[in-house]
Amino acid sequence: MSNISYTWYDSPLGRLLLAGSPGGLNLIRFSNGKRTLAVSPDWIEDARVLRPVIEQLREYFTGKRTRFELVLSTGGTRFQQAVWTELQSIPYGQTISYKGLAERIGRPTAVRAVGAANGANPIPIIIPCHRVIGNDGSLTGFGGGLPLKKRLLELESRQLSLL
Repeated sequence: MSNISYTWYDSPLGRLLLAGSPGGLNLIRFSNGKRTLAVSPDWIEDARVLRPVIEQLREYFTGKRTRFELVLSTGGTRFQQAVWTELQSIPYGQTISYKGLAERIGRPTAVRAVGAANGANPIPIIIPCHRVIGNDGSLTGFGGGLPLKKRLLELESRQLSLL
């Protein structure tokens, strides 16, 4: 990733690392959990490119935004991209199982691969991987940890206000 700008955003979920370029948002990382990430030495600290991301995240956390309107630059394999695209079609406040997601992308036997692609999502929250749950309705896997996943789902079900 070259020509990447980054900034830190102090969200209600903790500090988030945002990185992107004029071509789109590349990643969001949590300051805790499984998928933390340090700033790359060739990135430039500059919040200007990421202002729309911060504005839309603020609106989301206050319950005013249910759909993001951002240009995303995710990379990934075709399979991952198919999963990430389908994740964005899960309506706000709703969930789907990994099995259901695999069926929706036309790969009903690829449940584990769907789980791996979901876990590799570089832009959580905006690509709502938190809306994928276990077949039995249990909360499973989330880069920011299950407590944050639970808070996001509560926010979307209007059981919680984060701001």
